[in-house]
Amino acid sequence: MVQTEKFYYRCVNCGREYHDNEVRYLCPECSRNQSLEEAPEGVLKVVYPYEKIKEKYPDFQSLKASGFLDLYPVKSLESFPPLRVGQTPFYSIHRLNGTNLKEKLYLKDDSLNPTYSFKDRASALVAAFAKERNIQTIITASTGNAGSSLAGICASTGQKAIVLVPEKAPLAKLTQIVMYGAQIVPVKGTYDDAFDLSVKATEKFGWYNRNTAFNPMTIEGKKSVAFELFDQMNETVPDRIFVPVGDGVIISGVYKGFEDLLELGLIDRMPIMVAVQSSGSDNLVRNAFSSTTEFRSSNTLADSISVDIPRNFHMAKQFLQKYQGEVLAVDDDAILQASKQLSSNTGLFSEPAAATAFAGYLHYHQHHKLAPDSKNIVLLTGSGLKDLNAVQKVITLPAAISPDLSELQNLIS
Repeated sequence: MVQTEKFYYRCVNCGREYHDNEVRYLCPECSRNQSLEEAPEGVLKVVYPYEKIKEKYPDFQSLKASGFLDLYPVKSLESFPPLRVGQTPFYSIHRLNGTNLKEKLYLKDDSLNPTYSFKDRASALVAAFAKERNIQTIITASTGNAGSSLAGICASTGQKAIVLVPEKAPLAKLTQIVMYGAQIVPVKGTYDDAFDLSVKATEKFGWYNRNTAFNPMTIEGKKSVAFELFDQMNETVPDRIFVPVGDGVIISGVYKGFEDLLELGLIDRMPIMVAVQSSGSDNLVRNAFSSTTEFRSSNTLADSISVDIPRNFHMAKQFLQKYQGEVLAVDDDAILQASKQLSSNTGLFSEPAAATAFAGYLHYHQHHKLAPDSKNIVLLTGSGLKDLNAVQKVITLPAAISPDLSELQNLIS
């Protein structure tokens, strides 16, 4: 079939294609009669006419110069929010704990997005897609970051954000949502309860839903990091990318971005993605390479990746299996220690969910699983200021001293 549209949707489960370019969530065939205790089937992948794009852009730099517009499901770059989303810092780290590293380590710091998390990449595209369709109200369920992201992005675009959060979400993230002027709705129960309620509200009131994976644009927005990484690596493919995983949307977004580059012939291999979860919320990594699926209740201090039912389980599992990805679970103590090491070694303070990826890197480093000179990237997806309570176990604040030089000398000697 010759494709003339800018993009179309393809179901990751049944392969059905939808060529209407309009608002779609899950594949109606696969999501029909779905149990709430199962990972959603029918998540849609956005597909582009790659052969035409390849003819239009002969190399990566020409594609970059266009703002990658042909690889986004919007008509104009002007539709994106006015805030700077993406183009976040990329650091090369040579030493840890006073020792030179044999492998190459790079840190991608997405805490410098407008609302201090990776989630702004998804929210920006969702808002742009809605703007081009004259949609003014966007709803989402969130443990905090996605909600504060949507709230901040909508504040910049003049759209209305409605955010459903579990009542125990961290105060810093709830504060952000309220300060941005969004309608915040605490929900008794878990993130999954808030998610299901938001879907019901979408069906009842017709609001546009930003929910992770449920809305395929969240994956398309997050893939922008892959284009940036390839550019910041001087158009080379890294060996491994350590990604914190909850619902599986971030890792799917990274995969999707590199897959787009593969489809265009701009790269010849996929980097190895390492999906890292807390052992207290390991429902995706534990089941990614299993023939059976069992989801358990989550209990981890890394609230941003605490998920009972991974909403993008099927797509993430397919990506990991297709491209020989790797999976790892680390306990909460390792996450806290990783957060402390990251901060004290690099000056980058990340929330526990982001530090989970660094904990994964440390595990590989300490177990000599990284080849000398290999290129390894850790995605740092959110600021540590979003959840100060979580790191209190690994810090000690000294008692106050008198304003006396001798007391100061005794304290620091």
